[in-house]
Amino acid sequence: MKFLKPLKGFAVAAALAVTSVAASSVPAAAEGVLEEIQKRGKLRVGMATFVPWAMRDKEGNLIGFEIDVAKKVAADMGVEIEFVPTAWSGIIPALIAKKFDVIIGGMSITPQRNLTVNFTIPYAHSGQQMASNTALAGEFGALDDYNDTSVTIACRRGATPCNIAENRFPKATIRKFDDDAQAFQEVVNGNAHAMISSAPKPRFWADAYPDKVFLANDGENLTRGDEAFALRKGDPDALNFFSNWILVNSSNGWLQETHDYWFKDQSAWKDMVASN
Repeated sequence: MKFLKPLKGFAVAAALAVTSVAASSVPAAAEGVLEEIQKRGKLRVGMATFVPWAMRDKEGNLIGFEIDVAKKVAADMGVEIEFVPTAWSGIIPALIAKKFDVIIGGMSITPQRNLTVNFTIPYAHSGQQMASNTALAGEFGALDDYNDTSVTIACRRGATPCNIAENRFPKATIRKFDDDAQAFQEVVNGNAHAMISSAPKPRFWADAYPDKVFLANDGENLTRGDEAFALRKGDPDALNFFSNWILVNSSNGWLQETHDYWFKDQSAWKDMVASN
């Protein structure tokens, strides 16, 4: 019995030692995106150029709805802004690889994308439109006429329009390009019956080429989109901040006013944009 006390004390000491070692082996909590941005003094935004979300003016500067949105987010955070132009097909992998902090680039929420990234609440609702070649598709009476093996539809690789084209027109040949301008040029040149892109670009293009291009589906959107900021998974604080930023700027009317400036018509900014 006289040995029980020393053994008990030894057991307690051993347990404390194990606990101490275990605690020291636990890595410190990773720094969140908000902390990284504030420490860096700069918000890095991944985006791709497409009218009127983001584009270059004649001096080479980025302008557009997304650019205004990202600049205001950075200003409200009290930091500088850095845009990281990225090919759309690789923009999610680049986000995951920490090439930038957030995607603000007209990205539509989809279940497939949501498996890989987290989305904020929506900050815009554009949907997709289809611009068609008058000579090739002017006789079509309904959208079902595009679902034919003789029809070619162009779209931007890695973007929602290609998914819509493949699902809505499975019999058609889908040609994918690196940007919308290339896809639309196929329609103008008569190499594709139509192209699908985010509104209002197809409408702008139809207005620019009234003798060659028209809006399919009587100008109605093929879909309604829900665009949101995309973030890496595992950072609820960043998701909360950006979602609440959208909520505040939706409530005060800033997002709607800015959206209307870029999307309702081109009169205020058309002459600023560099030609393709």
